[in-house]
Amino acid sequence: MLQRFCLWSVTLLLIAGGWLTSGSAAIAAPLPADLGRAVQAIENLDAMRSGLASTLEGSDAMPTGETFKQVCKPVGMRAKQLSQENGWQVKQIATKYRNPAHAPDNDQARTALNRFEANPDVMGFWDRETIDGQSGLRYYRRINVEASCLACHGAKGDRPDFVKAKYPDDKAFDFNVGDLRGMYAVFVPDEVKAAIETAVQ
Repeated sequence: MLQRFCLWSVTLLLIAGGWLTSGSAAIAAPLPADLGRAVQAIENLDAMRSGLASTLEGSDAMPTGETFKQVCKPVGMRAKQLSQENGWQVKQIATKYRNPAHAPDNDQARTALNRFEANPDVMGFWDRETIDGQSGLRYYRRINVEASCLACHGAKGDRPDFVKAKYPDDKAFDFNVGDLRGMYAVFVPDEVKAAIETAVQ
């Protein structure tokens, strides 16, 4: 009962904050259980990213490939795990990407990035989309640059050697603290949402 109350509270807060919108028109929110799980999962993922990146603060050592395995790779692995466990599609997307797999994958994603760029106070919102022939809802959540991110995403010439070697077409540099780094995107197919709806009835 307490969990369901908390999830309803999340829903109401998001509606009040204007997060459940697509462009200028409101869209139907998914069930509280589905909404709350997706939002909380991404908040946990971002906290994980921020916590791991904070281990680089105060260090004079240049990040290496081993640093990447300890700091960045676990976030990508957790995103894949969330996808497999829930039937979602969880991605990190950016205009200035390092891994080509993180490039915007449709017009809605590009629009979402533009929206975050133009509105620094917007933290996240839902959009109705069709991906790979499946209709559903996609949750976008911004990622901001923190001081610890600059060890690998600061000035172009200051990037670690392993980044220059591994990502010759790298675009993820010249950031400053507070800049939009990119966003998380969680696609919840309607069929997954319907299964959850049946389970909670």
